[in-house]
Amino acid sequence: MKAFSSQHLFRVNFGRETAFLRIRGRLHCLCLTGAILMTPAPVSGEKHFATTTDLPASPVLIELFTSEGCSSCPPADKLLEKMDALQPVAGAQLIALSEHVDYWDHDGWKDPYSSPSLTDRQSAYVRTLRLNTPFTPQLLVDGDTELKGNETEVTQLLQKAAASPKVPMRIASATIEDKNQVIARGHIEADTNFENRDADIYVAFALDHAESQVSSGENHGRRLSHVAVVLEIAKVGKLQKGKSFSQDFQVKLKLPRTDPTNIRIVAFAQESGPGKVLGAALKKVAIN
Repeated sequence: MKAFSSQHLFRVNFGRETAFLRIRGRLHCLCLTGAILMTPAPVSGEKHFATTTDLPASPVLIELFTSEGCSSCPPADKLLEKMDALQPVAGAQLIALSEHVDYWDHDGWKDPYSSPSLTDRQSAYVRTLRLNTPFTPQLLVDGDTELKGNETEVTQLLQKAAASPKVPMRIASATIEDKNQVIARGHIEADTNFENRDADIYVAFALDHAESQVSSGENHGRRLSHVAVVLEIAKVGKLQKGKSFSQDFQVKLKLPRTDPTNIRIVAFAQESGPGKVLGAALKKVAIN
């Protein structure tokens, strides 16, 4: 990618990929500025926007539907990595989930992280959001909004998501045992749900980082890296309106052959549909 000065837009162009009809088109252009991703330290006395240390961080769940078989997905994967590492939006804790769909697997490369359950999750979003078809890459914010537009629109959308009321959630404890089988155990808490609807409590288990050397398909010859690669999303309870939540969980996991040294756990409360995400929490856990 051509390097731009800080006065130019940091632009990522996503190509629209139709899931089942295999039609290639153009997806919306998603723009972020270098100033958002790499904000320099302010000069003393200079007016500046609030940084993430000035405001309490409000969780914002960002789901990326992606595939290693999709040639327009690597820029989106990199963008998610930058959001996860740099946390560029003041007042927001951007919680990333990379969800690899399987409908690209027959086009020359089988994505080792793909899952039909994640394809089903994206298809459910398509129905709820009244979209035409699943496509990759697709970024969703808090379960009810697509992340798209120019730099200003993207920034405003993320700031709006961070400013919206959230149900405080905590992963009070979490351990992963790797013995005869991999078992994740922990305890989740959520404060009182003042929304008008009940919500399901989910726990997502994801590889903190993952890499692949792609030997065929549209990304042939490329080494791809990912962050927060979802292994499994399990429903563990329900947050009823007007009530709080406190519950243990235990989930059996199937890990890839290249055992990761670290896993991140994301808990979130989401209205059925899937619908709006009411709250989320993140915890990184080492395998015992």
